[in-house]
Amino acid sequence: MITILVYTIFIFSVAFAASGVMLSTRLRNKYGTDLFSSLLYYQVFIFTFGFYGIWGQIVIKSFLTGLVSESLITKFTNISILLGIPFLLFAWMMLLRFSGEISGRKRSRWFFLWFLVMNFLILFGLGLVIREKTIIRPDNIIRSYFINLCMIYTIISALFLFFPGHRKSILHRSEIRIIAFSLILIAILQCLSLFLFDGNTYIGLIFIFLFFAGNSFLPLYLSYGTVLSIFMEAPEKDLSYEDFCKKFEVSPRESEIIREICNGLSNKEISDKLFISLQTVKDHTHRIYIKTNARNRVQLINLVKDVKSL
Repeated sequence: MITILVYTIFIFSVAFAASGVMLSTRLRNKYGTDLFSSLLYYQVFIFTFGFYGIWGQIVIKSFLTGLVSESLITKFTNISILLGIPFLLFAWMMLLRFSGEISGRKRSRWFFLWFLVMNFLILFGLGLVIREKTIIRPDNIIRSYFINLCMIYTIISALFLFFPGHRKSILHRSEIRIIAFSLILIAILQCLSLFLFDGNTYIGLIFIFLFFAGNSFLPLYLSYGTVLSIFMEAPEKDLSYEDFCKKFEVSPRESEIIREICNGLSNKEISDKLFISLQTVKDHTHRIYIKTNARNRVQLINLVKDVKSL
């Protein structure tokens, strides 16, 4: 039973990581901005740590149990997670950078320089503490390190979002608040499960699931739950409908459906007029929403209402 559960959680981990990286890549390619580069780097670094630092421990224990002593296995797992922590630090840095940029703050190179210097000094000190024999187990020290810094950097990211900068944000304020609250909630759930972990396999698997699922939230929400306002502004007055379709890579059939949506026709009426099935209309409409990042007909109509030759 445990083995099946472990394999299941691993498959979910791969799925969450792959979807997070792919969606972040699509956002960056679609909008061509450094903002989504920060999101993509965050995804790559955090999931690299997840597989290397977290799943790596499980692999080490699975292969070495019974072959070497328990103390040596513990030493190998501690080294594994210590070597994975730099990826975690870069992930937190990218999260702070992304949160600052999405809330309209100017990027500060000095902030991130000090971030790296301070955190690598902390990491160096952590290695020294673990190297010395103390009454506190090394895995408890590493766990406390993760819990404390995860909450600190998540709260800082949330504060960036709650108190925006002077530049225009790409999201509505309500969407930014949802992201801020969600980041804090995800961090609390992750840290709580890790805090309660006492060697119990089930709690450990719950933490792993929350880690991978929670860290895939941002690209999922930005892809399907928000309206990216800077990129969703009404087109210029002199933009033709053909230019609009080219900008959002709308196909000829999708173009016909957009015209009829703007004319106020229902899906059934569009189906009858264009001599296609109702399901085909729904499929085309779904793809149109994805391409234009519109959530409904009203947003789509507002997006194209000012183009010429509609």
